[in-house]
Amino acid sequence: MNENVLQMKNITKTFPGVVALNNVSIDLREGEIIGIVGENGAGKSTLMMVLAGEYPHGSYSGEIWVGGAPAHILSPRHAEKAGIAMIYQHIHVELDLTVAENICLGILPRGTLGLIDWNRTRAIAREALSLLKVDIDPSATMRSLNTSMQQLVCIARALVRNPKVLILDEPTSALTESETRNLLDILKELKETGISCIFISHKLKEVFEISDRIFVLRDACNISCYTKDELDSKRVIEDMIGRRIDAMYPSMEGRAIGGEVLRAENFKVRHPVSTSKNIIEDVSFSLRRGEVMGLVGLVGSGRSELLRAIFGALPKRSGKVFIDGKEYDIHSTRDAIRHHIGFLTEDRKSDGVVGTMNVKENMTLSVLRQIAVGPFVSKQREVKKVSPYFDLLKIKAPSLKTNISTLSGGNQQKVVLAKSLLTDMRVLFLDEPTVGIDVGAKAEIYKIIKNLAESGLSIVMVSSEYPEILAMCDRFIVIANGRVAGEVSKSEASETALIRLASNV
Repeated sequence: MNENVLQMKNITKTFPGVVALNNVSIDLREGEIIGIVGENGAGKSTLMMVLAGEYPHGSYSGEIWVGGAPAHILSPRHAEKAGIAMIYQHIHVELDLTVAENICLGILPRGTLGLIDWNRTRAIAREALSLLKVDIDPSATMRSLNTSMQQLVCIARALVRNPKVLILDEPTSALTESETRNLLDILKELKETGISCIFISHKLKEVFEISDRIFVLRDACNISCYTKDELDSKRVIEDMIGRRIDAMYPSMEGRAIGGEVLRAENFKVRHPVSTSKNIIEDVSFSLRRGEVMGLVGLVGSGRSELLRAIFGALPKRSGKVFIDGKEYDIHSTRDAIRHHIGFLTEDRKSDGVVGTMNVKENMTLSVLRQIAVGPFVSKQREVKKVSPYFDLLKIKAPSLKTNISTLSGGNQQKVVLAKSLLTDMRVLFLDEPTVGIDVGAKAEIYKIIKNLAESGLSIVMVSSEYPEILAMCDRFIVIANGRVAGEVSKSEASETALIRLASNV
């Protein structure tokens, strides 16, 4: 392996009342891929934002060396000039600009008169997208693309800047299985050209496959570093969470599953982009008491749209909802909550929490009428209402008054779950319940799901992680081309069988 292209030495970064990084050091060699893993709140993203200039030199202590020389990175633009490009965890795009404009933003080529050369702009974009082996029209607006395509455009934007160091923070969270495989192959090719990469992901399988070395962070500190030959998944996980973890998934056996609680019939849902067609076409399913049912399909198959339409969060073209055999009209989320249906959304930051509110206020958003005295919220009722769930779900926060935005992803997810539990629900929709949260928090969420099912709650679960959904669910409904492609029992289910049905092959 060649000499270091990057060193971060004893980086310490604090926020009011919080030490985000405590003397953290990493190094990166030419043509190397390192993985950085740790629980939510361990400091991974903060460390990368220091490197990318989001937190400028002077706002932290410690040293950054690039190419053997000290670097004072004052902004993302400075980082880019130093050969550092970052693909952020949360997609940063200009939705009303074209794909080509987004890829070349800040480096738009100009002709002899100083005017933008649009033909050259589109050619650069096409070349970058071809490197990623994706077929995206450079003239399309970003708003017309789905989340996974937007993420690929962000990766293309980083690559056209010819970085020496490429930082990828959760780059596959929005990608399909095939897109993820493609990206990992591309990173291996980039490595052969001498580009060095820093890869951050909660999907440890990907980190283990792609990384030459892995740095483990916990509680804002360096814990360990392993070479590829030393990697042991159990040991890495224990370093991450600071304790032994006996089993990732709890046993779901031995529960009593009762009669039908919910039935959805003949649902048709309009496509979110191509409004002339349907993304869901005549889908029906039923759900029993205490059952965890997996709703399976490829990204873009309409799983989320189906649940959102049943919940009243998305208009439907047709469809009936029956609860305990009686039909109910659900035209809004308020109707769904009134009929004891809860929904844990895929994007908790956009749809799940209000970032300016504290833990207590976020939990009670769904039950304001129950804690009101006249037109005002009773603080005493509010605390009395939420305290049992704060303890039950083991939410790690200094107090109920802690701002939600300071919590880790896993604990934010618990707050969103508590918000639904407060409504005394009988049916819960879980849309990607563990996306973007660390391995320790995942294990806690799985135990909560098991306990809820044992208490008689009926659950529909959407997940793109097949090991997760296979372990947690009792039965599977597979969606393909907007229709039910098949129903699979627990005993018949396998990753191959589900993928085959979801792909219609």
